[in-house]
Amino acid sequence: MTANHQELIASMSPQDKVKLLSGHGLWRSASLPQLGISDFVMTDGTYGVRYSTAQIDEQESWNISDFLSVIQQDAGQQADDGKGGSEALFGHSRPATCFPNGSSLACSWDVALVEQMGRALAIECQSMGVGLLLGPGINIRRTPLAGRGYEYYSEDPLLSGDLAAALINGLQQEGVGASLKHFACNNSEYMRTEMDSIVEERALREIYLYGFQRAIAKANPWTVMSSYNRLNGEQTSQHHWLLTRVLREEWGYQGLVMSDWYGIKDRPASLLAGNELAMPENALDNAELLAAIEQGRIPQEVLDNACLHMLQLIAKVHAGRRPGTEADFAAHHQLARQIAAESLVLLKNDHQLLPLDGQQLQRLAVIGKPALQPVIQGSGCATTQPWQLDCPLDEIRGLAGPAVRVDYAVGAPDDEHDDETALQEACAMAAAAEVAVVFVSTAIGVDGENGDRQQLDLLPSHQRLISRLAAVQPKLVVVLCNGDAVLMPWLQQVPAVLECFFAGQGMGHAVAATLFGHNNPSGKLTTTLPNSLEETPAYLHYPGENGRHHYSEGLYVGYRYYDKRRLQPLFPFGFGLSYTRFDYRDLQLSSRQIDEHDTLNLGVDIHNVGTRAGKEIVQLYIAPPPSALGRPLQALRAFAKVDIPAGASRRVQFTLQREDFAYYDPAHAAWVVDSGQYEIRIGASSRDIRLYATLAVSAQPPYPRLKADSSLVQLTRHPPMLQAVAELVASKCPLSVEEAHAKLVNMAPDMFGGLFITLTAMLELDISRDELQQILQRFNGMYPEDAC
Repeated sequence: MTANHQELIASMSPQDKVKLLSGHGLWRSASLPQLGISDFVMTDGTYGVRYSTAQIDEQESWNISDFLSVIQQDAGQQADDGKGGSEALFGHSRPATCFPNGSSLACSWDVALVEQMGRALAIECQSMGVGLLLGPGINIRRTPLAGRGYEYYSEDPLLSGDLAAALINGLQQEGVGASLKHFACNNSEYMRTEMDSIVEERALREIYLYGFQRAIAKANPWTVMSSYNRLNGEQTSQHHWLLTRVLREEWGYQGLVMSDWYGIKDRPASLLAGNELAMPENALDNAELLAAIEQGRIPQEVLDNACLHMLQLIAKVHAGRRPGTEADFAAHHQLARQIAAESLVLLKNDHQLLPLDGQQLQRLAVIGKPALQPVIQGSGCATTQPWQLDCPLDEIRGLAGPAVRVDYAVGAPDDEHDDETALQEACAMAAAAEVAVVFVSTAIGVDGENGDRQQLDLLPSHQRLISRLAAVQPKLVVVLCNGDAVLMPWLQQVPAVLECFFAGQGMGHAVAATLFGHNNPSGKLTTTLPNSLEETPAYLHYPGENGRHHYSEGLYVGYRYYDKRRLQPLFPFGFGLSYTRFDYRDLQLSSRQIDEHDTLNLGVDIHNVGTRAGKEIVQLYIAPPPSALGRPLQALRAFAKVDIPAGASRRVQFTLQREDFAYYDPAHAAWVVDSGQYEIRIGASSRDIRLYATLAVSAQPPYPRLKADSSLVQLTRHPPMLQAVAELVASKCPLSVEEAHAKLVNMAPDMFGGLFITLTAMLELDISRDELQQILQRFNGMYPEDAC
């Protein structure tokens, strides 16, 4: 575009502006050639580029059935040749790299590696002419039942925000925009366009919005996508408080806000709230918006500002284009393997069964349909047609070496029913081998859009297969392929468990490399794994009733809940085993006493005391002092992944600032720091804290906000307001201001009545409600420094 954006907007008709703020078809922005405005392509997804030639290249007409075919696809089954999926499965999508899904990727805890994945995604976008990739998705994994939990990173907002920022930076450094989604509280797929997420403000700010806030501050995504659900009574796509007051006014976001597909319920209301781009093209929405403009219901400034953001986005996309880019899919497959390898979580390894020694092993049994037909991703809009697909059985045979006999049995050929003949064959094969490895999964297609899982079990046929195999083979390794947490009633029967989640097209090689010790597992859990569905924090209130879903656990999501209730989960947040051991030593703080505005630097030595090189994920938690408001016992505030050779050590450095000690106080509409003794905890997981240090923090929290019925004790905690009330009292009786002040302080412990009652009924002063209210309004929300 050659014209200045403001000049261009001034030259546009209302019809032009409406068109600009709408999509064209399913996956393109609008084109206005008479104004020199060309379109760009946007597409899913969060872990791979899903480019539908039929829908994007407009080789055939599209309708709602095209969109539904994407959402409802069954993504678990892969094509037999391992080179991609059928047309029915992938909607004529081009092959692309299917990287590990969010629930797997996040277990790497590797910011640099996630950024590298973002760059690879951008290169593939460039090669296909895609200018905006619709991801990452970072909604909190509040319940493991959530249908799209496999796309999201964690139950912790800090970890989610940092990983999202890394992916966004990788994408946008290569000239492709990101769309941070789904804003906000899309934590369930149950009736997702109808349900109203009822969330109190502290939980909203500290848990459900904080990851978005952190990612925006660190990476400035070109777009933010609103979600389908309602939030505290208002559709998020037309939620002014969320999209304008918080996102723009408080956080300073300058990019474009767009809708999820068909997520707009009222187009004029959505634009007024701050939702600028409506996707996809919808003639009725456009007509309603044009009518609202012509009727004067849309202020010119609101309309033009939305157009400005859209034009700025178009300019960024076109400036970032790199025609002729060719993606190196072979190199990206190696990257997918690396990420999968770093994301696998070794949950159990009794008697150091793993890694297997290919020089000593003679016979290995590999069992389970997922060993031959790998389950690598969830279903829905994010589904990617893999460019290449590693078969776990082939990879195991390739790495086992020629001296190892590797036998295969399916064990459970029918997901829905037991096959006794197949079970017996698998058991006989396992018993004859020195070690058996069984691949199991959850039901195919239940992890996806517009519907949640109904329970947390593996396929029943797979659970029975594990138990039958464990009865005949004590050296049994279970390899899990699942989107989110599963129950493990068979855990005590097996010595080794390797959690993959949905690890993408390189999963087969990553698992084989880990089994044989070519990869030392370094992934750690980003959610807490429960013993039962009933113990999960959201259990009593999920999925809600009468269209309302109360987040009644408040702040206590994931490990915060288990910590507060002193519950022992099956596996804690941050947990993961290694083939080596790490010692934590010499925690040093730059100071043992700081002001809330100071920066704290700290370091810790991590020693690899084993015989193998390995990577350790070091986690820093902060435990706060007692507070007037309830707070979690501890919260993750920093992390680092370090690569350490055998016998060596690395010094890990962290920096903490005010926000790391703060919590949100709705009474003051502000982030507040309490004075007191904080505990700095350095651990290998949330339940494996290795080192502790105390830190004294001095802070000036705001004075309490008082009402007419607040107590005198509360008044004494607000010296400026106390002084003003004392002056009011002195003006109504013979006491001096100093005497009135002393009297109020002395009376305070014994006065149970409210302030207005005490002054008028008990002191019998002629004070009006208006006089007291004026003082309250003048001083409420004041910080101590304001009184200086």
